[in-house]
Amino acid sequence: MVYVENRLESPAGAVALDVDAWLSALSGQYPEQALAVLRRACGMAQQAHGGQLRASGEPYLHHVLAVADILVDLRLDYETIAAAILHDAVEDTEVTLEEIEQEFGEAVARLVDGVTKIEFIHAVSGGGTQQAESLRKLLLAMAEDVRVVLIKLADRLHNMRTLKHLPPEKQRRIARETQEIYAPLANRLGIWQLKWELEDLAFRYLEPDSYRKLAHSLDERRVEREQYIERVIAQLSAALAEAGIKAQVTGRPKHIYSIWRKMQRKGVGLDQLYDLRALRILVDEVADCYHALGVVHTLWRHIPREFDDYIATPKENHYQSIHTAVIGPQGKTLEVQIRTHEMHRHAELGVAAHWVYKEGGGTRDGGFEQKIAWLRQLLEWRDESRDAGDFIDRFKSELFEDRVYVLTPRGDILDLPQGATPLDFAYAVHTEVGHRCRGARVDGRIVPLTCELKSGEQVEIMTTRHGAPSRDWLNPQLGYIKSSRARSKILTWFKQQDQEKHISEGKLALERELRRLGATALEPDKLVTELKFQEQNELLAAIGRGEVTTAQIAGAVHRLQPPTVPEPAALKRPRSKEAQSGGDIRIHGVGNLLTHIARCCKPVPGDSVIGYITLGRGVSIHRRDCPNILNLGSDKRSRLIEVEWRSSEPGENYQVDINLRAVDRSGLLRDVTTILAAEDVNVLAVNTATDPKQGIATMKLTISIHNTTQLSKVLNRIAQLSNVLEVWRQS
Repeated sequence: MVYVENRLESPAGAVALDVDAWLSALSGQYPEQALAVLRRACGMAQQAHGGQLRASGEPYLHHVLAVADILVDLRLDYETIAAAILHDAVEDTEVTLEEIEQEFGEAVARLVDGVTKIEFIHAVSGGGTQQAESLRKLLLAMAEDVRVVLIKLADRLHNMRTLKHLPPEKQRRIARETQEIYAPLANRLGIWQLKWELEDLAFRYLEPDSYRKLAHSLDERRVEREQYIERVIAQLSAALAEAGIKAQVTGRPKHIYSIWRKMQRKGVGLDQLYDLRALRILVDEVADCYHALGVVHTLWRHIPREFDDYIATPKENHYQSIHTAVIGPQGKTLEVQIRTHEMHRHAELGVAAHWVYKEGGGTRDGGFEQKIAWLRQLLEWRDESRDAGDFIDRFKSELFEDRVYVLTPRGDILDLPQGATPLDFAYAVHTEVGHRCRGARVDGRIVPLTCELKSGEQVEIMTTRHGAPSRDWLNPQLGYIKSSRARSKILTWFKQQDQEKHISEGKLALERELRRLGATALEPDKLVTELKFQEQNELLAAIGRGEVTTAQIAGAVHRLQPPTVPEPAALKRPRSKEAQSGGDIRIHGVGNLLTHIARCCKPVPGDSVIGYITLGRGVSIHRRDCPNILNLGSDKRSRLIEVEWRSSEPGENYQVDINLRAVDRSGLLRDVTTILAAEDVNVLAVNTATDPKQGIATMKLTISIHNTTQLSKVLNRIAQLSNVLEVWRQS
């Protein structure tokens, strides 16, 4: 693979059809016995694919040799290279698996069979059951022999290199699939050499304008940057040699997609990125890494916020390196990566480095076993998930997640998603442990079930003899679970419960949430349609089972515009003028008018609103279900005017009144205000009263919030406090 200043290019002549020349180039990498096997594989492929042409017009043999050549770059064993040469023979030609086994042995035949069984994964946006089955076959092949997937990744890489010969629609479908499935998979397996190129090629077809613009900007400055890097390499090499450090210093090209993502994430331009000019230092020992770091920081002033030590704390795919950024010569920022040669091999090859160890007779790669254990864990989903879309979503979420590694009381290591909680840990141990979980200790300390676990912590789960999961665990706003496994287990438990009970509990939960949101006038049928259900009982059962969360209900209420106010004939409509803006409200058909939020109902963004033209105070903005609007006399309905919310700016706040009933206890008000403070909600007024006979406390709070989504989250969290009976928005 040739990488020329951020532009991907195939090697000169790619893989020539002169098989002898290609095999001759491998003579230094493989023994003569292995080359003899590869020569026979090339002969069989050449005969099998004889007259076949690709969309580019090139002979099909070109493709299989290109795939094999990619795997040669990964330094894989000769059996994998032979299987790559023959990977399409069984599916696309008359060659049988038995013939391959007879000619090349069981190992090569098994690899070819594994690739053949992995059906083409259709676009991630569709594919249904067939797509899920393809993913399951892919995972199964990975768990049995990950070399099957390495062949598949190499096959996809060459297909991406030649994607320009396909129709545009097919280009985008394959590119999206590559970006969402194959590139993250290569990353998870630690094969950065493939990940980077897959990402750049996918980006080229998914965002062609951004790709061309960025590539052009980089190309314009290439000569100047190369000259600068050469001078810096010479200066740094001399400093390292003077310090007695044996090191190899090289310039490192930055990949276009990673540049673009960083620009998007940080909201900065190309000139504001620290790592366009980058060096890599390779040394022999770990101690030399830190010695070299000291030389770099002595030579140039470092930027503290841009330092990461992935040697002390490796990434989830076992990547290790020191990253630092410094102010280099001429005041230009410069990124420096420092790692050992062994770390570099793992960074480039990932799981493929396992076979380098194997053939070299060295120590077995421990990271390899951990990656395969992750794959086998994913295979358990075959028995848990009947829904193809759910299976695919969970597969993708697991690919993109960072991981944490925590210990059981016996010292076993569990691999969980970043942000995982004790409940996620409990369900990872066993389903019943999760269902019966009622508490947890982390490093001997009792912690809440929403506590986020950190790598290296020891977790102990406290259970009850007879227990069941809570529906609150499924509410993402409450933060009880992070892993898809835990969510799936909880949902399965609720699905197995009585349907009538689900409907009854769902009805209560829906009524409670609508009351909390002040949306009791909302027509249920509209909510059913908005949430994509066929009938009301189906929706209620889904709420009762925990499949529809309060956050989803709040989102649906946010989107709906319930017509609770009869539209009078005189209601003003847009005429010749375009809608004008006043404050945070867009007014239809009228010039610039002063607007203010009505104090009686205090609408916030997300509420369905209507305007009322007052005498001398401009337009008063009310919720459509405001009692003052509903009870408006017929003689005043001519003052109603259509309004709508504009997109609110970050930081804009609106006043809302909420009511709370609870069994009185010490510290109740403190706990409520603590939640509001944690959610960055300002309290404007508080009114409390207690009935000493019944021991019931009531509170009315006026708070300042951004929108109804934040309101729903706040109400949910307050409702979880001990002794709280109900909390709702005042209508």
